[in-house]
Amino acid sequence: MAPVIPDAPPPQRIEGEFWTSKQRQASSLHEISYRACFKPQLPRYFIERFSKEGDVVYDPFMGRGTTVIEAALLRRNVIGNDVNPLSKILAAPRLDIPAIEDVERRLAEISFSKKVKADIDLSMFFHRDTEAEIVSLQKYLARREKGKMEDRLDRWIRMVATNRLTGHSPGFFSVYTLPPNQAVLPENQRRINKLRNQKPEYRDTKNIILKKTRTLLKRVSENDRQNLDAVKQGARFFSRDARQTPRIEDQTVQLSVTSPPFLDIVQYAQDNWLRCWFNKIDAKAIAGRITRSKSIDDWRAVMLGVFSELFRITRCDGHVAFEVGEVRKASVRLEEHVIPLGQQAGFRSEAVFLNLQKFTKTANIWGIHNNAAGTNTNRIVLFRK
Repeated sequence: MAPVIPDAPPPQRIEGEFWTSKQRQASSLHEISYRACFKPQLPRYFIERFSKEGDVVYDPFMGRGTTVIEAALLRRNVIGNDVNPLSKILAAPRLDIPAIEDVERRLAEISFSKKVKADIDLSMFFHRDTEAEIVSLQKYLARREKGKMEDRLDRWIRMVATNRLTGHSPGFFSVYTLPPNQAVLPENQRRINKLRNQKPEYRDTKNIILKKTRTLLKRVSENDRQNLDAVKQGARFFSRDARQTPRIEDQTVQLSVTSPPFLDIVQYAQDNWLRCWFNKIDAKAIAGRITRSKSIDDWRAVMLGVFSELFRITRCDGHVAFEVGEVRKASVRLEEHVIPLGQQAGFRSEAVFLNLQKFTKTANIWGIHNNAAGTNTNRIVLFRK
C-alpha cells in the first residue's frame, strides 16, 4: 500500500448543476431499472473530462452498468465489476445490441408450454399463463447456457426479460407492484393485491420483450452502434469483491467512476430475489457477498480495501470519481470519510463536486427533497494518482 500523502491540502468544493436529472436526454440504452443507480449524465461528465477515446474506464460497483455503457458510447474501453452476477446479465448485452428484427425472429422460435409451473409460488405476481411463459423462457435460456449455445440474441432476451419481471404498469409481466428496481416479497405482494383489489392479468411476454427492445434502441444512432462495435470485443466484466480484482493489470485504468454500497441503506439481494430466481442465481449466497455495513467503521474498512485496489490498477495521472451521498437523514456525510481513505491508499483528493439540482417525483417519493437528505444527493469526490 502506498504511504499517506503528507500534509495533503483539503480538496476544493465545487457546487453547481453539472448535469441534468432528465433521464430522457441520455441514451435510451440506459433505461434499465436497478436500485440506487445514478443518472448517465454523471459518469459522462467525468468521462469526457478525464479520459479520451481508447482509454480504459472502470466501475468496481457496476450495478446496472451506467458507467460502462456511457463509456462505451464515448468509445472508451470498459471494465465492469460487481459482486452481484446480475450486473453482468444486465450490462453486457447492451454493448452488443441486436437488430429488432432478429430479436423478433428469435422470440418466434422459442416454444412455450402452458403446462409448466414455477418451482416456487408466484401466483401473487403472475397470471397462470404468464407464469408458464416465464418458466418456459427460463428453461430455454438455461438449456442454451448449459449447452454453450447462448448467443447475443439469447443474452439480450435474458436481459430484457429480467428487467420486465415486475413493475407498476402493463409493460411488465406482473400485476401492479412496486417500481421495477425493487421486487417485493410474496407476502407483501399479497397485501398490495388485497389493498388494490387486484388479480394478476395475462401478459404476453414475447410482445412485452419486443416492445421494451424497441424502447431501448429507439435513440441509438448509427454513430452509437459504431462506437459500441469498436469496444464490445475488448469489454471485460467480473463478478468479484472490488477489493480483489487480480485479472485487472497494474496501472491500466485511466478513470474509475463508481458509487459504492451506502452502509445498510439498500437491500440489494432482497430487492433482486425474483431476478435471481429467473436467472438461477442463489440470492442468499449473493447477499452474503454484498457489502452491507451497519457501522461507518465497518464501511470504512471495506472501502479502504477498495481504494487500495483502485490505486494499484490506476495509471499515473489517472482519476477516480467516487460518488457518495448524505445518508441517514443527512447525519452521515460519506465524503468526509472517503477523502482520508483515498489519501491513505495513496491518491490525492482534488475536489468535491456537489451537484445542485431539483430531483424527480420518484426521488421525492423516497424522501429526497432537493438536496436536503438521502442517497441521491450527488456528491462526488475526485481523486488523482
